[in-house]
Amino acid sequence: MTTVTGTTDAAAAMAHAQASTNSLMGDTQDRFLTLLVTQLRNQDPLNPMDNAEVTSQIAQLSTVNGINQLNNTLLALSGQMDVSQSMQAAGLIGRSVLVPGTKVSLGSHPDDPSQKESTPFGVDLISPASNVTVTVLDASGKAVRQIKLGPQPAGVISVGWDGKGDGGSPLNDGAYNIQVAATDADGKPVPAEPLTYGRVSSVDYSSSGLRINLGLAGDFSLLDVRKIMQ
Repeated sequence: MTTVTGTTDAAAAMAHAQASTNSLMGDTQDRFLTLLVTQLRNQDPLNPMDNAEVTSQIAQLSTVNGINQLNNTLLALSGQMDVSQSMQAAGLIGRSVLVPGTKVSLGSHPDDPSQKESTPFGVDLISPASNVTVTVLDASGKAVRQIKLGPQPAGVISVGWDGKGDGGSPLNDGAYNIQVAATDADGKPVPAEPLTYGRVSSVDYSSSGLRINLGLAGDFSLLDVRKIMQ
């Protein structure tokens, strides 16, 4: 069952924040006017407040009002963006994505049990690399397959694995992990991040922002999504 939560909560929170800000602005105006009237009533007759000073205080109140109005506008825009992102994130439900992670699952192909099939995975390269190598590790941490990708541009790269070890024999079904190593033309390391697969089952809006649930793969921030697939 897929669910989407938090859109209504976000709108309610935005409305509550706007109401609180409006109330605070009204209180500030009332306090200022009360203070100004009190000053005028109790000013020294021999040294009355001049027009420039009164004008300066009124200008300060106008500045405060302008800042409050700007805050209201920014708050409204932020709330609208949150609601918009929630609605867009809802479109991810049922879609497959790549997020940071090392897990890969291997099983038999549904159409041909004699063939192996792994869950999709990938590599996120911060900059172009001259050599990229993905190493598949079994549950004990032993390297069972190296996949040499050669030169690759910066960005997200999808990687395929036929489920075979370095010797060409099919490996056992189960959970595996991947490691990524990338270097430039001078042999210096290039930042590279392994990406794991998940299917979005639900989207939640929390205090930490939008989060997507990928079932057994766990929960991730919407910002963690590196690639959206069919």
